[in-house]
Amino acid sequence: MRRVPIFVFLLVLSRVAALAADDKIGLFEGRADIGATPTAGSAKYDESAKSYTVTGCGENMWFTKDAFHFVWTKVSGDLSLAADIEFLGAGKDPHRKAILMIRQSLDADSAYVDAAIHGDGLTSLQFRDVKGANTHEVQAGSKSPARVRLVRRGSYITLDLAAKNEDLKFSGAAVRRAFDGPVYVGIGVCSHNKDVSETAVFSNVEISTSLPSGEPVLYSALETQAMNSTDRRVVLVVPGRIEAPNWLGDGTSLIFNRGGRLYRVPAAGGVPEAIDTGFAIRCNNDHGVSPRGDRLAVSDQSQGDHKSRIYTLPVTGGEPKLVTPNAPSYWHGWSPDGKTLAFCGERGGEFDIYTIPVDGGDETRLTTAEGLDDGPEFSPDGAHIYFNSVRTGLMQIWRMKIDGSEQVQITDDEFNNWFPHVSPDGKSIVFISFEKGVTGHPADKDVTLRRMTLADKKIDVLGRFLGGQGTINVPSWSPDGRRIAFVTYQTKP
Repeated sequence: MRRVPIFVFLLVLSRVAALAADDKIGLFEGRADIGATPTAGSAKYDESAKSYTVTGCGENMWFTKDAFHFVWTKVSGDLSLAADIEFLGAGKDPHRKAILMIRQSLDADSAYVDAAIHGDGLTSLQFRDVKGANTHEVQAGSKSPARVRLVRRGSYITLDLAAKNEDLKFSGAAVRRAFDGPVYVGIGVCSHNKDVSETAVFSNVEISTSLPSGEPVLYSALETQAMNSTDRRVVLVVPGRIEAPNWLGDGTSLIFNRGGRLYRVPAAGGVPEAIDTGFAIRCNNDHGVSPRGDRLAVSDQSQGDHKSRIYTLPVTGGEPKLVTPNAPSYWHGWSPDGKTLAFCGERGGEFDIYTIPVDGGDETRLTTAEGLDDGPEFSPDGAHIYFNSVRTGLMQIWRMKIDGSEQVQITDDEFNNWFPHVSPDGKSIVFISFEKGVTGHPADKDVTLRRMTLADKKIDVLGRFLGGQGTINVPSWSPDGRRIAFVTYQTKP
């Protein structure tokens, strides 16, 4: 039998002791170095100040494994964890992190969700969906908060932030993640440099398993997502419902609808401005920008019988021009040459795909299958129209030539798939998926945002969140194809 050197045995014992630490530190049961940390971390509790000073090293908390110092307690069910957080010293790396965390285990590659404040002020909700998977994040729109709160309610975890002397507010960052059994809840520090240790102070720490139960308030978060990393950023968060973002032609601004009106907001974040749509003051979420970026198509139901009709107007605002006298008609696509609109229309009790010249005229019916056909969008080369159809039982993504011929099913799975949006290079589509038992595309459902590479039909998940109606109804790729935009929702007491 091979003998284990005594120093290796002692090293293993020390690590096990650290992982099983039972020395109570204020509100917490123990502490541990997670992952590869060449220098041992530490944690001190100041009873008089009710603060924790945590020091940790570690190369990163990202990709498939983490390295940091963690101070934890085990909690089951709904919970909130809040603290004032402040780094000590200038720091070696701007990406050093002070965190509030909910973690499945003490393994380096464990599933987790955390609220991470970086050394440069970036604040984000980071998460690893399953053990060993890559880490992703939802970046908050504000930086360097004075106080942070992580809230777990059911299968959703949300991030609340507060500036100095202000109340905590929902940041718009949320993730759907179900943990098994009790979880590790605590605070921690990662230096983002394995040869350096960094320190942060966590004050006024609160852990609660009794969450507020007041009247729920709906919040909408307008987000963008980088397609090369799938990391998300909150552009705007507001109480109430906003829907269906499009990018404007220069790629620096987004539009969305709220309460029948359209608004413009910088993609980097800012204050929304109303767009003058003349008499069209009951616009729904079927709107979009022309290929040249100079006009808007809107679907409005403010006139006459209050059924939705399609109009066009200047992108800067102005008087709408009627395109579809027949109603209801819901805009979804603009041909690459700018001459034709594609829409979903109800005629004789059937919803089908139609096209019509942009200046009005005769509409052309492209689908005749029984059941709902919806969400038509042109491919960038103008040769095809993608749409969704329920003709085979579940709602699936289809494609046809622009004259309606050669209708081919693109997806075939156990989801209801809606609203295909084609990338500017024509190589992939993004769409929203509802669970099998969901009828239509209702609001406030657990949904999955997915991307398909058209060449090999490979599908990957971009996000899981509360959404549905209003999330991604209309074209939402940035002009350069690097980002998409969508809306997520949460209810907070």
